[in-house]
Order: sequence, then C-alpha cells, then structure tokens
Amino acid sequence: MIKLPPSRVIITVAQTGALVTKAMNPHIPEQPHEIAASAYECYNEGAAIVHIHARDKDGKTTGSADIFRDIHEKIRRKCDIIIQDSTGGGANLTIEQRTECLDAYPEMASLNMGTLVRTMGEATGTPFMNTRADIEAFVKRMNQFGVKPEMEVYNLSMLQEVNILIEKGLIQKPYYVDLILGMAYQGALEANLMYFSTYLQYLHPDAMFNTLGVGVAQTTYATMGMIMGGAVRVGMEDNIYYRKGELATSNAHLVARIVRIARELGKEPATPEEARQILGMKSLKG
Repeated sequence: MIKLPPSRVIITVAQTGALVTKAMNPHIPEQPHEIAASAYECYNEGAAIVHIHARDKDGKTTGSADIFRDIHEKIRRKCDIIIQDSTGGGANLTIEQRTECLDAYPEMASLNMGTLVRTMGEATGTPFMNTRADIEAFVKRMNQFGVKPEMEVYNLSMLQEVNILIEKGLIQKPYYVDLILGMAYQGALEANLMYFSTYLQYLHPDAMFNTLGVGVAQTTYATMGMIMGGAVRVGMEDNIYYRKGELATSNAHLVARIVRIARELGKEPATPEEARQILGMKSLKG
C-alpha cells in the first residue's frame, strides 16, 4: 500500500448521510445552504474533502443532480475543498438515481464495492445492491466525467472487487480505498483491530487507504488510520455524538478534534490542493 507523507493527513468530513435525521441530532445539515455552510466550517478546521449526500425540501434522501449542483455551487463560492458525492444514496433510490449526482460534476464519488443486506431499521432485510456489473457501470460513468472513485469496502471480499477493477484497467493510480469498520446497519466488519490490520495486509501495493469507523469507533480508528499512514473520515453521517451521551454540535466540532490528535502525532491536515496532488487529481488552479 501507499502511505501518505509522514507529516500530512487527508481528512474527509461526511456531514449528512442517508440515515441520520434532525430528530436524531438537530445539528445535521440537510438543505444545500446548511451543507455548504457546514463544509466551509470544516474546511476552516482542516478538512480537505467533503463527502456529500443530498436531501430534498422534506429532508428525504435524493439523487437529484440539480440539488447536488446547488450544493456544489454554494460550496465553491466559499472554498476549494474537494467535493466528493455519494453514489450510495439511500434505500429509497434506484441504481439509476444513485448516479445522477455525477451530472453535477463532483471531483470524487463514492463507489460501493459489493452487495450488502440491511440489518436494521425500516429497510431491514432489503439488499443494498452493488453487483459486479453495477460497480463496473458506475466506474465507467465516473470515468466519463473525470471523477475519481473512492472505493468503499465493507468486508474483506470487497477487496477482490477492487483488484478486479485494477486488472481490467478501469481505475487509475493511486487507487483510493475506504476501509469501513462498525457499520452494523449494512453488515460491515465490526470495529476490531484484527480486522483493520487484515484489511491493510490485503491492500493493493498502489492503493492508498482511508479509515472509516462508525459510531463510537470513529475517533479510535481515525487515530489508528493516521498512525498507519492513511487518510481518515469523520463526521455526523457516521457518528452523531462527540462523546457518550453528548451530541456533536457540528461537523466542524468532529474535524477539529481529529486535527488536534493529528498534530499530537506530528501531522498537519493536508490542504485541498495538497490532497489533490497526493491523490493524483487535477488542480483547480489549472
């Protein structure tokens, strides 16, 4: 695997998600102006990438390219943070609707690397479909738009799907893999250090990794990810609490904490332009 420069860490903030509502945490940003304002706060704290889910006016998950475009435009008026849209969507979206965001021209987009079965909530027992054919169709569409995939891996078998895309020449170096631990809703590997270290053993030599711990595991695995040379993801999509019993008051609150920990480890948060260079992406400066 490829490690980040020892003095830098790339921080992604996932602000909204498809599942969390204001009833769970009133500080969740849902509408475009809220998402853009939150993204700017997180940028100021040190986030280089913002992972975006869109909601309609009623707060329901949507794949609407118009809403994603509105979010992008509002963010770009404020800062140059890397825009990464979700093609995971929500249980209410079709495969086709999940890729509509690409019409809004994000710089990056999530690419879910296998099918899962939802294990709780209203959608219990329904599949989160990501067949091999779906994955290849998604990534080919991303390539048409010049979008870098962030490959989301929920279990070890999905690393094989990453390798298949590499073998077929469908993705470009450096490959960017998001290692997910503790997402019980979608049946991901539990947050266990043995699983995390196993993930790292099987990463492709030309792959960089991002560490995503869900819920109480967020800060622990972000810290471990930095120690092991990876990028990290924090935010209220994955964890609505700052500590046990205390709701996070903002996404920036969670970014600021991981930046403090990074600096204790001798690392500075990469700027968006530094992150683009590290990830082999096109500069906004031309």
